[in-house]
Amino acid sequence: MNKKTEVVERDEMVIRFSGDSGDGMQLTGTLFSNTAALFGNYMSTFPDYPSEIRAPSGTVGGVSGFQVHVGHSEVKTPGDLADVLVSMNPAALKANTKWVKRGGVIILDVDNFDEKGIKKAGYDSNPIGKEFLDNFMVVEAPITSLTKEALKDIDLDRRSILRTKNMFALGMVYWLFGKSLDYTENFFKEKFRNKPMVIEANKKVLKAGYYYAETMEALCPYNISRAEVKKGRYRNINGNTAIAWGVLAAAEKAGLNVYVGSYPITPATGILEDVALRRDLGAITFQAEDEIAGICTTIGASFAGKLGVTTTSGPGLALKSEAIGLAVMTELPIVIINVQRGGPSTGLPTKTEQADLWQVLYGRHGECPVVVLAASTPSNCFKYAFEAAKIALEHMTPVILMSDGFLANGTESWRIPKMADYPDIKPPIVKEDTKNWEPYKRDNKRLARTWALPGTKGLEHRIGGLEKDALTGNVSHDPENHEKMVRIRDEKVEKLVDFIPDLEVEGGEDGDILVVGWGGTYGHLITAVNELREEGKKVSLAHFNYIRPLPKNAGDVFRKFKKIVVCELNLGQFADYLRMKYQEIKFSQYNKIQGLPFTVIELKKNINKILEDK
Repeated sequence: MNKKTEVVERDEMVIRFSGDSGDGMQLTGTLFSNTAALFGNYMSTFPDYPSEIRAPSGTVGGVSGFQVHVGHSEVKTPGDLADVLVSMNPAALKANTKWVKRGGVIILDVDNFDEKGIKKAGYDSNPIGKEFLDNFMVVEAPITSLTKEALKDIDLDRRSILRTKNMFALGMVYWLFGKSLDYTENFFKEKFRNKPMVIEANKKVLKAGYYYAETMEALCPYNISRAEVKKGRYRNINGNTAIAWGVLAAAEKAGLNVYVGSYPITPATGILEDVALRRDLGAITFQAEDEIAGICTTIGASFAGKLGVTTTSGPGLALKSEAIGLAVMTELPIVIINVQRGGPSTGLPTKTEQADLWQVLYGRHGECPVVVLAASTPSNCFKYAFEAAKIALEHMTPVILMSDGFLANGTESWRIPKMADYPDIKPPIVKEDTKNWEPYKRDNKRLARTWALPGTKGLEHRIGGLEKDALTGNVSHDPENHEKMVRIRDEKVEKLVDFIPDLEVEGGEDGDILVVGWGGTYGHLITAVNELREEGKKVSLAHFNYIRPLPKNAGDVFRKFKKIVVCELNLGQFADYLRMKYQEIKFSQYNKIQGLPFTVIELKKNINKILEDK
């Protein structure tokens, strides 16, 4: 037993849990990150799991991982490389060795490094002891057999016993980082409150892992001190939950009920599930039979006076395109949330990508303009969901909010705001008959028509997908009227530029290179830019949340820099969009399409390369 182990102080560390899909790595990582947050650390997480529901066990394709970056000061990414890797089988080791820092700790469940497991992972022979592991501190822990030993006196079946082995690994990591077991033990009591034997089993295995790590001579504990955070109430939140709460908050501020009509699709389903939990706030949800039904019922709900919301991912957005045209034509306020994933077709359902931008901007027939926003962190998904709903309701237009798999599943600490800090939302609802009221007469400021709800006496009117008269809404085939209406609908979207904030630059307002990004790449981009600035480089970041229309000062920002590089997780869709808008400006680009977020290392390397290119 260790007499007294020296504790190493660190400002930040990255931990990665990895194993088969059935090994509970997502739960293990979530419990660790929640414990770290309760202790007072900043954190950012990256769940990474297979696209197949039942991926082949023991294979590299079936590996599920969860990475968490814990820090004394604010962290904006889940980290590039892990300081500690927990690998529950050979496949997890093979898939993740390249993501561990030299000198990092690798904890192996050696019980699974048998001939069968080694072969399924694609190794020719047992990797333990091989040269490629010499760069790491390898801890060979018989996690499976010690889990069985800890539960030998508990009357549980073999399968249930093995399902607790992730808690043994978690106990080891808790000791390694000096974290309390209290939160996790309370989680057991709540999660399994009707299964006392399961509670006892998980607690015993968690403590067994903790004390096993304490008695090992190989491990050296670390301490990451508490962060200095602004006073308030905090919770860990992922992007999907933040969006759900954002539309609920917007409905409250508008004095309306929110309606979400959606068809379940990875990685957007959690939004529908989270809104469905809040019927106490007047939320109405409908799990539709398909994507088309989801958006069409949302349009119907909007017509009836609800805040209409529909959620989807890329394949579902394609199916919704015709109905988005109907919402544009009727000028009804709905919010379409697109949580992007790897494509095309079924593609990589559980992996992140930013390749839906052109579909969102142009993927409809006819002149069919919509407002487009993009969230950039898991927590600000709340802000931009609220903003998307506010714009839709006050400007009487459909709005598409873009998120992605990285934001949807990743978590970070979020200071819960006060509703008093958010503005009221004032939709242009006409509540009684007024003299000379006409359905499509507009205010000059927003070009928004008024909203007459069904059943309001004296406000009966025509509505539908055919072109309509510019004032009465009656069907019109007049050529001049059609052109007038097309231009009005387009101008209404472009007029939003007067209601959105200017583009902000982080770093100097001029310099050698401007890094441009949008959506969920923000954390990695700002970290890379800050590190380059600390190295003396004249680098700044302009990150876009408003995509259509673009902020009115964007061109002025661009012209102050010698070089511009647009970084995005696609082949260059935003870069080409900017080239169309600002034809006199040269945009370089850096692109990645691997189903993975950027790393800070690769961003710095490529930004430096552009800086040095003469």
